[in-house]
Amino acid sequence: MINQSVLVGRLTKDVELRYTPSNQAVATFTLAVNRNFKNQNGDYEADFINCVMWRQQAENIANWTQKGMLVGITGRIQTRNYENQQGQRVYVTEVVGETFQVMESRKDQQGGQNQGGYSNPSQATQNFARDNSEPFGNSSPMDISEDDLPF
Repeated sequence: MINQSVLVGRLTKDVELRYTPSNQAVATFTLAVNRNFKNQNGDYEADFINCVMWRQQAENIANWTQKGMLVGITGRIQTRNYENQQGQRVYVTEVVGETFQVMESRKDQQGGQNQGGYSNPSQATQNFARDNSEPFGNSSPMDISEDDLPF
């Protein structure tokens, strides 16, 4: 069986860090993840996905991130249920994060790119596009004879 989830989205608010009675750190947060297509009005919509992280990773994400940051999460989808105070059964689906990564530099965060709303999915990756200039600083072709090729 496979249950793996990879999300890249923006934090809708600061991560909430709490501790269980046995002193285990637990962080809860919501990621706004853009859909990669437009609706009938020509706008991108976002899904708001509830996430939870445990132990050291919970403390790390709470300390290193803040509202609006672009974050990548890997984890698994989990469902659970409980009975609320009114006696109703409540079902919860969430991503239990195992690792995270901040997906933008501090310069990009402070530059105002992500203030007030969620960017277009293509904008989220524009800073990570490969630079097509000479990657090795040398524009001369390599001198390889056909005898040197393994095929």
